[in-house]
This record gives sequence, structure tokens and C-alpha cells, in this order.
Amino acid sequence: MTHIPPPAEELRILDTELRQLDARRTVLLARRTWLVAALRPAAPVPHAPRATAAAPARRPETTAPGVQNVLLLLGGILLTVAAVAFTVVSWGHLGIAGRALVLGAVTLAALGAPVLLIRRGLRSTAESVAGLGLALTVLDVYALYEVALPHSDGLGYAAMASAALAGVWAAYGLALGGLLGPATTTGLRLPLPAAVAAAQLPLLLWAAAAGAGAPTITAALLVTAAFDTALALRLPVKSVRVVAAVGAYGMGGWGSFAAGWLSWTASGPSAAARAAALLLLAAAIGFAAAGRTHVLKPHLATGLALAGGLLTVAGLGGILRSSLPDDWTVPGCLVCGVALLGVLRTGFPEPLRRGLAWASGSVQAIAVVWTLPAVGVALLGPVGWTEKVWSGAPATARDAVTIDVPWPPHSATAPFVLLLVAGVLVVAVRGAEWRPQALTGALALTWATALVLPAALELPYWVGLLVQGLTTVAALVCAHPSVPRTPPLLLALLTSVGLAFLSLTSEGATLTVLAALALLFAAAARRPGLGAVAAPASLAYATALACAVGASLGWPPQQTALLVLVVPVGAALLAARLSDASVTVPVEATGAGAGLLAIGLTVADPPMLALVLSLCGVIAAGTAVREDRRSVGYAAAALFVLAAWVRLAAWGAGSPEAYTLPVTVPALVVGAVRRRKDSRASSWTAYGPGLVITLVPSLFAAWGDTHGLRPLLLGAAALLVTLVGARHRLQAPLVLGGTVLALDALHELAPYLVQVVDALPRWVPPALAGLVLLAVGATYEQRIRDARRVREVLGRMD
Repeated sequence: MTHIPPPAEELRILDTELRQLDARRTVLLARRTWLVAALRPAAPVPHAPRATAAAPARRPETTAPGVQNVLLLLGGILLTVAAVAFTVVSWGHLGIAGRALVLGAVTLAALGAPVLLIRRGLRSTAESVAGLGLALTVLDVYALYEVALPHSDGLGYAAMASAALAGVWAAYGLALGGLLGPATTTGLRLPLPAAVAAAQLPLLLWAAAAGAGAPTITAALLVTAAFDTALALRLPVKSVRVVAAVGAYGMGGWGSFAAGWLSWTASGPSAAARAAALLLLAAAIGFAAAGRTHVLKPHLATGLALAGGLLTVAGLGGILRSSLPDDWTVPGCLVCGVALLGVLRTGFPEPLRRGLAWASGSVQAIAVVWTLPAVGVALLGPVGWTEKVWSGAPATARDAVTIDVPWPPHSATAPFVLLLVAGVLVVAVRGAEWRPQALTGALALTWATALVLPAALELPYWVGLLVQGLTTVAALVCAHPSVPRTPPLLLALLTSVGLAFLSLTSEGATLTVLAALALLFAAAARRPGLGAVAAPASLAYATALACAVGASLGWPPQQTALLVLVVPVGAALLAARLSDASVTVPVEATGAGAGLLAIGLTVADPPMLALVLSLCGVIAAGTAVREDRRSVGYAAAALFVLAAWVRLAAWGAGSPEAYTLPVTVPALVVGAVRRRKDSRASSWTAYGPGLVITLVPSLFAAWGDTHGLRPLLLGAAALLVTLVGARHRLQAPLVLGGTVLALDALHELAPYLVQVVDALPRWVPPALAGLVLLAVGATYEQRIRDARRVREVLGRMD
């Protein structure tokens, strides 16, 4: 059973429990306040000025290590300057013992201090003091030379001193833990790179001191580069590798250039062999470095192998240049470059093989560039025959192409170079990605070989013609749908153009070659894909053949033009039978060009010019019969009109109606036909051009005519045109006829009007002008009043 205390006892129990709860709550609140204060960031100092607390903190302009390094560097420099000044200036104030004691003590102190500084953790200070110590050793060497060896050879002493300093600095760096200990944390970084830098001088200075020649000095440079290369590849210290790499590139580049110059200027086989040995040494250094770096740095290995391959070719080529005739220097170097491709089938690393392949390609490209002057002369040289047409065939093909320009020296072997590079492209390039480009390049090089071969070998002139003709045929045969078409076609066109110019030496050669080219390209045009180029080329050569035939028959140019017109006729007939627009348009354009040539040949003979223009108009009219060439009819009409005008001018016709009426009548007939077919056509479009062509020139002629017949006839014609326009309600005849009739009448009344004006007083013209102005002003005011009245009416509307 539950015991229920009396009310007084229960109230006392409740009060006690409430007091305990209040005490517990106070403790918890105090703990909460402490935790919040502990988690809150530190507050600003209460006594700090408000402006200082609000201002942003000022950042330092440099770091503490930077300040430290600058101070240490300046201190080391100043101490070094002081040591130099003491050695050079104040040295004479001390005796021999004092000099040795002071300088030796300072040097030993400077070299020994870094040991203590490193142990105390002052590495930067130790580096500065070590630099001072190294500089003092140089001063010690200088002082020793001035005191003990003043009369010895300076270069020889410098060589020994630089070698000694390199050894001492290297030993000093190794002793302080440059390589034996953890150099990245406790050792000095300066002594070992300084030793490598000093090691660049001994061999070069020794060679200079011994009075050695250029080959020995070059060998010293290359041996030093080999030493630097070995250090750069084998030592683990980065600073040493950087200095050694700079020395390797500098000394190696200098030595390679010097060796190349020696090879170029070699006067005999022995000198060339010595230079080749130096170049091969430089190449061996490059190959060795490439072999050590092909895994971690493949691009560097490729570049080194490329340089090594070029140096090898330069060395061997120098030997060949001194042993072979000058014509075979480039072919000899090319053979050496091609031989580098033999490494592609070896087990050499891929970066090395790639670099040697690039070296071989570079040599081949240089050889091809060497042949370009000979190819240019063989291709463009025959153009000079245009000034000496049919002056006589030369004896050799070289004489035929060097009519205006000389043959490049030592270019007799250019065909061999071109053919060898073409063979390399065919044999060496096997990848599917580059195979088409290689075949195209081989085709171009083979074409260049055939082009330059007759001139290079000084073959007879007719052999040169035959070779170029066969080259044209071969290029057209190669233009097959299974191979790229554009390069063979382009080569065929270039060869044929050169052949055409080359045939200008004699009449028979010109006629034969042009006829053969016209037939050859006509046959090629029947092959799929070649018509767009071959057909216009055939027509062009047919045009040239027509001109040549006319000249051969002794015809003047205006008569030759009739023979040239055969080509536009053939082009028009051929275009009508073709269904391919890509062939039709070039054929028609070539025919149009031949027609313009025919017109140009007859400019000096107006009667013949009129005939040629009319014949061209007939050809154009025949072309306009085709459904897709209706627009050519305008050209035909223009040609007929020009022909009529030229014929009239040749007859001496001076009346403008003789020129305009032949145009007006057909124009009006065409306009009438058009109005009959299209009732919406405007009279201005149908009859306006025809009427203007006759009425306007006749009106100008009538105003300058002193006789009355022309104005009378013009007025009658204008009246007739006006009446026809009024009868049929046509605006163009009505306006044009009426205007011309009024102006013609004004012309007739002009003398009388002048007499009337002269008879009037001088005040009449101003008075008439004033009346006109008043009338215009009154009319303008009336229009304004009418506008206001309309506005008021609109304003009264709802």
C-alpha cells in the first residue's frame, strides 16, 4: 500500500527537492560558461587603441631567409674584395714569412670555419664562408705565382693551377660530406660545382700553352665535354649535374663546330681524316649520352642521337669531299646519311633509332634542296625561247635550258641524288600512315630526275625532248584512280608546259610537240577523273598549235585568228555532248579564252575583227540553244552588235542611227514577243532599252545638227512612238516618245526663243521669276490650310 504523507510533510519534501535542483542547475550553468569561453578565440587586448585594431596588419616585404642570404652574400663579397686588395695592394709591405703566414692562416680559417658552422646548424653562413675560402685559394695560387714563379709560362701555370684547384675543391667538398654523407641536409653545395667549373680549363689551357694547333685544341674541348657528360650522367648531386651539363653542351658544341670547320677547310685527305676523327669523337659522346638517358628522357636521347648521326655524316662526308671530285661531295654525304637507316633493323633502343632516322631524313632533305637550282633551271629555263622563237635548235639539252641563266656548278650528279632519295622513300617508309605521302614524294623526285637528267648529262637536244615527252606520258599513266590524282596530273602539266617552251627552238619541233600534246591530253581526257584537267589542256595546246600553223604558213595574225576559231567551235561541240559539269565548265572556259585570243589577233584589222566577232556570236548563239545555257544568248547578241558596229566603222559610217537601229529593231521584236508571252511584263522592260538605244543618241546628234532633215525625221519617229504608246496605253513609248518630241521641238524653236528673249526688257525675267515664286508660295499655303481643315474635322469626330 502507498503511504501518503500529510500535506505539511509533502510540502516540505517538495521544497527540499526544488532547492537541490536549483543547486544542480547553477553548477551546470557555470560549467557551460567555462566551456564556451575555452572554445571562443582570443579577444583583442582591451587597452589597444581602436585605430590600431582596425588597421590591417602590415606584411613584410621580404622573408627572413631572403634577408639572411643577401647579408651573407654581401659579406662574402666584401671579404673577398678585401682579400684581393690585401693580396694585390698591401702584399709588398710584408716579408715572405709574413705573407705566407697571413694568407695561409686566413685561407685555413675560411676553409675550416664551415665545419663548426654546419655542426651548429648555420648552413647558409657556412656556404658564404666556404665561398670566401674558395676565392682565397685562387688568391693563394696567384700569390704563389707572383712570389715563387714570376718568370714561368703563364698559360702552363694557369693550366696546372686550375687542375689543382679543381682537385682541392673536390676533395674539400667530399671531406665535408658532399658525396659521402647526406649532402642534401648537412653537406656544402658550393665546392663540388665549383670544382667541376674549374675542371673545364686545364686541358684547353695546356693545349694553348703547348702551342698546339687547331686539331689539338678541338680535341681538348671534346675530351672536356666527354668528362662533363660522364659527370652529368653518373653523379647524384643535382647542382653538380647542372654545371656538368652546361659544360658538356658548351664545350661539346664549341668543339663540334670547330671540328666541322676543320673538315670544311681541310686541304687534303690527312687533314680531313683528322677532322673526321674529331667529329666521330663528338658523335660518340652524343651516342653514349643518348644510351644512358633513353629510359628516363627519351626526347633528350632522340635529340642526342640526331646530333650524333649528323656529326657522323659530316665526318665521313669530309673524307669523301677531300678524296672525290666536287660533283660527288653531296652524293657521298647522302650515301652516308642513307647508311644510318641500317640501325632501324638493329636492337638499339627506340629513341636512338628514331634520332638516327631523323638524322638520315635531314641529310636527305638537305641533299634534295641542293638539287633545286638545277631542277628550276631545267623547268623554267626554256621560257627564254619565247624571245628567240625558231632561231635554231641547240646542240645539247643543257644549252636548251641555259639560254638566259647559267647551269648551277657541280650539279651533274643531281639526278643520282634525286633518284636515290626516291628509292629510299619507296623502300624505307612502310607504315600505313605515311606510305601514301612517301609514294607521292617518290613520284615527284622521280619526275624531277627525268626533268634534270638530259641537261645534267648534256645529252643531245632531241633526247631531251624525247625524255620530257615520255615523262609527260608516264605522269598521265600514273594518274590512275587507285593513286592520288592531283600530283601526277600537276607533274604532267608542268612537264608539258616545259616541253612546249623547249620546242620553240625550231619550226618542226614546235608543230610536232604541240600536236602530240594536244592528242595526248585529248586521249587522257577520256579516262575517268582526268577530263576536268586533261580536256582544257588539250584545247589549250590545240590553240597554240593553230597559232603555230598560221605562223608556219606565213599568215598574218588576223588570218591566223580564223584558224584559232576552230578551237571554240570544237569546245562548243564537245561541251554539248558532255554530261559532267566538272568537265563542261572548264572546256567552255578554255573555248572562250581561245575566242578572246582570236579577237585579240584581229584588233589591228577592223574588217577581219567584224568577221571574227560575228563568228564568235554564231558560236555563242549555238551554245545558247542548249537548255542550260540560255544566258549565253545575251553574249551572242552583244557579239553580233559589236560585229555590226565594227563593220560600220570600217565603212566609215558616221551617223549614229546606223549603229543604233540594228540594235533597236531586234530589241523591240524581242520585247514584243516577251509581252505576248508574259502579260505582266512592264513596257519599260520590254521596249524601254530598244527605244533608248536609238532615240537618245539621235536626240544628241539632232541638237548638234545644223541641217533640218535629222530633227524632222527624229520628230516624226518620236511622234509615231508617242501615238503608238497612247493607242496601246504603254507608258514607256508614251513617255520616251513625248519627251524626245518635246526636246526636238524645243531645238527647233530655240533660235526664235533667243530672239524673243533678246527683244524683251531686262525687267521681264525677274518679274516672271517673282510670279513663279508667288504662285508656288500660294499653292504651298493652300496645302497647309487644307491640312489644318482636315485635322479640325478629325478632332471633332468622336
